[in-house]
Amino acid sequence: MSWSWRLGKIAGIPVNVHWTFLILIGWVLIDSWSRSQDPLTALAGVMFIVIVFGCIVLHELGHALVARRFGIKTSDITLLPIGGVARLERMPDRPTQELQVALAGPAVNVVIAAVLYFVVGVGFPEATNDAQKLVRSQFAQSVLAFNVIVVVFNLLPAFPMDGGRVLRSLLAMRLPYARATRLAASIGQFMAIMFGLAGLSVQNPFLLLIALFVWIGAESEAVMVEERVMLKDVSVRKSMVTEYHTVGLDDTLGHAAELLLSGSQQDFPVVTREGSEFAGVLTRSDLMAGLARGGPEARVVDFIKHQIGGVEADSSLADAVRRLREGQSPCLQVLDQGRPVGLLTLENVTEFLMVRAALDERLHVA
Repeated sequence: MSWSWRLGKIAGIPVNVHWTFLILIGWVLIDSWSRSQDPLTALAGVMFIVIVFGCIVLHELGHALVARRFGIKTSDITLLPIGGVARLERMPDRPTQELQVALAGPAVNVVIAAVLYFVVGVGFPEATNDAQKLVRSQFAQSVLAFNVIVVVFNLLPAFPMDGGRVLRSLLAMRLPYARATRLAASIGQFMAIMFGLAGLSVQNPFLLLIALFVWIGAESEAVMVEERVMLKDVSVRKSMVTEYHTVGLDDTLGHAAELLLSGSQQDFPVVTREGSEFAGVLTRSDLMAGLARGGPEARVVDFIKHQIGGVEADSSLADAVRRLREGQSPCLQVLDQGRPVGLLTLENVTEFLMVRAALDERLHVA
């Protein structure tokens, strides 16, 4: 995730913190100081937030380690003011596996709370519905209450939160995966409306932020799954571009700009001087930066920043799209037994999906 700083690695998984997390730290520090005028109290408030987010890292690590058991890697864990995000490369294909991954995070918080309550003997604070009272309570009691709240809150059926994913996996045991996702997303969006109304009624901006996150996340997850279902068993060959322009290493940026203006192509493969293979790709943003710095007479070779990956024409289009979305390459060279036959970009994949959806709609109407 952009604008994040690396804190380190846990179990080989990078842990990042987004810069907006500093806003939360600053707000807690200022709020604690304004209420108490005591530097130790203000520091205690910040330390509580740090411990809380340590629990969140362990929560996300639970998801990541169970996903690893099923051969799914985690790109990173990022801390945000509203919580943490473990970026799994994909969700498990089997509903039973997704159920285990979804429950793994809350299970970590259950273990933390159980150890504090049964082993350490920590009791609950007198009130847990006021964040200020939590911060002013004893640390162990506050941490115990927080982990219980995390478990209860995360298991609400608000997709794409953990409870929503549990719901989706249970529905997918009886329904097609795409339909189960859309149903879970609809329930999640209903929960988002409830969060929003609650936030307005009690004037709590945090609930409004959660409502927005749930609504957007539910819809994007549903669209992504529906896209994946549409791309299932479709080869790259079906969606590749066969008519496209290339530029040479010694071509000028002015020539590339003319090609950009003459059509809809935005990324241009750069061929070697021999013209037998691709040396990289000149993206539209790199072209604009090059024109601003070197002018139209500057050479393409001086502004290539991206390599171009390759993909077999008969391989899975869904896998190729995942590579493009991960940013490994702005476009992919399509090969047929080592021979270049086309180019694949997210733009032409989107057009392919639009055409396929239109044809499907025509069949349903007929």
